[in-house]
Amino acid sequence: MPPWARNLPVILIVVGVIVGLIAAVVNVKQFAYSYLLAFMFFLSICLGAMFLVLIHHLFDASWSVPMRRISEHLAFLLPVMAVLFIPIAILAPTIYQWLSESMHHQVHADHALAAKQPIFSAPWFYGIAIALFAIWTWLSWNLRRWSLRQDKTGEALCTYKLRKYSAAGIYIFAFTLTLAAIMWVKSIEHQWFSTMYGVYYFAACTWVALGTVYVIAMLLQRTGPLSAVVRRQQFHDCAVLLFAFTVFYAYVAFSQYFLIWNAAMPEETFWYVQREKGTWWEIGMLLIFGHFALPFLTLLRIDAKLWLPVMIPLCAWIWLMHFVDMSFNIMPKLHPDNFIVHWADIGCMAFFAGVLSLVFLKYYFSHAPYPLRDPRLAEALGVHHHASDISIAPPQDKARPA
Repeated sequence: MPPWARNLPVILIVVGVIVGLIAAVVNVKQFAYSYLLAFMFFLSICLGAMFLVLIHHLFDASWSVPMRRISEHLAFLLPVMAVLFIPIAILAPTIYQWLSESMHHQVHADHALAAKQPIFSAPWFYGIAIALFAIWTWLSWNLRRWSLRQDKTGEALCTYKLRKYSAAGIYIFAFTLTLAAIMWVKSIEHQWFSTMYGVYYFAACTWVALGTVYVIAMLLQRTGPLSAVVRRQQFHDCAVLLFAFTVFYAYVAFSQYFLIWNAAMPEETFWYVQREKGTWWEIGMLLIFGHFALPFLTLLRIDAKLWLPVMIPLCAWIWLMHFVDMSFNIMPKLHPDNFIVHWADIGCMAFFAGVLSLVFLKYYFSHAPYPLRDPRLAEALGVHHHASDISIAPPQDKARPA
């Protein structure tokens, strides 16, 4: 790695800590929301990467084998996210009005909060957070553990174990991700109802994770670790999935809006009414055209999926749109009239990027860069063995005289 790349995570951490401390002293509520915004942004990448590992084993895919180790290490950043959740746990009463009311025994004054008991209470909030990170740590650790063991032994047991964990893990993943999205983002405005919100956050997670894996795989291919195994097929298929989840996210976002608009229930419509005020209206339009239309039209062409001058700026645009999307979900409670990119937002994003990239690099360069003995690796590299390539000697007839 070039020196600037090795030092960049530390620089980001230092800048993030300094800016975060200043923000916490100047305006603790702004810092709390900025920290939550950065947390949910990077949690999306970790959870999306876990999903990519799960579907790889569930579908017994071959094309994704050379890139799978990237997703495994990204998913195993979830234990780090558990540590980074501590400031949110401390500042939670500042972020969530219902939690403050629950801690002061004011539940009777809010019918919507009373109706959602006991889950919207302080013990359940902290208990659910501990349970979610424990489950994610267990699942991501086992998915990576058996994959690394496969590098050493190559035994079939590793493949079977990975499939079993993935078969159960996909249901666990769906439930826990939905619960996390409800508890940490949707509950900022606890009166709101939406049956689509878990799927909405899932689509965004996978979308931004695919863009992240694409960029990391490209960098590792260019710098050497993946130069022998990551080829055009891997980049093409990753971009195809990115295209699919661009459409899926748009479908889910539109479905949520359409169902709420069609029902016209005040318990649901107020969430969108709030996001049509001030410059939040322009942000909503930006998400329609920037989060969907631009990536959709760009990825329509097959050659665009393999052309780095198009894909690298597009992946950077994906990160930007996901940041805007998370702001659209979180920040109207703090800034109801206008969309604002606060300097505390930038500091918190830098801190998370530095910490997670530093840990990811440590993980990645401590193990084989790709699954060495995965049974599908040869297929991923385009190496196929046919029966005609193998010469089989005829059996010897012992009864025949010499």
